[in-house]
Amino acid sequence: MKIRVLGCSGGIGGENRTTALLVDDDVLIDCGTGVGELPLQSLVRIDHVLLTHTHLDHVAMLPMLLDTVADLRQGPVRVYGLPESLEALRRHVFNWQMWPDFTVLPEADNPGLLLLPLQPGENLQLGTRRIRLVPALHTVPATGYCLDAGGEALVFTGDTVDNPALRRALEAISELRYLLIEAALPDSSLALAQSAGHLTPSGLFALLEALTVRPEVFVTHLKPGHVREITAQLASARLPQTLRSLARDQVFVLNTAS
Repeated sequence: MKIRVLGCSGGIGGENRTTALLVDDDVLIDCGTGVGELPLQSLVRIDHVLLTHTHLDHVAMLPMLLDTVADLRQGPVRVYGLPESLEALRRHVFNWQMWPDFTVLPEADNPGLLLLPLQPGENLQLGTRRIRLVPALHTVPATGYCLDAGGEALVFTGDTVDNPALRRALEAISELRYLLIEAALPDSSLALAQSAGHLTPSGLFALLEALTVRPEVFVTHLKPGHVREITAQLASARLPQTLRSLARDQVFVLNTAS
């Protein structure tokens, strides 16, 4: 399984675009502005989109993706997410005011979009790829995802604060190779981070120190105006593993069981 980072910034104005991961060539996790870097032939290949939540930095390109590919594909794009996330898309995005309703376009019996709910703790099988929901705690209903290739796994937490359910879930993944986790704001903005449902470096350190699993950690969702401060704080960590910032076009390859 190959995972390419299309976007990993906590905002615009930097080099990393907002959140989107491309799994192999047919699955997206989130649909932020990084998706706009893909050429048309790559966009048409996307069959599945897994949403962590519906904040705009994670879904901004979804309406335009559907508008671009709907009449070029055989079959709909399948969008998965928590029930609350899908309801938010129905009410606030695909409502004929913000954007046309692609659940009935190009035709009601041949839609460009299928909305498929996932429940917390559910497993999803896409071909040979096993994807598990991972608990997240944000200001709106949210989930992370564990991508399991059979031999190695990668967890993308999406936007979250530290919480016991997330710790338990990470501890249970013995094959965890990579952890992609956020630290959106510096410790100097702790009150704002808590209100906005984001981690700071000190909160991330506390979470990692509590774990017995030791994955390689890549930090995502840094706000562009705070990158230097957050990066310096991450470098001060006294942890068994080095913390590295996630970057656009970074690629992870998960090995299957031997």
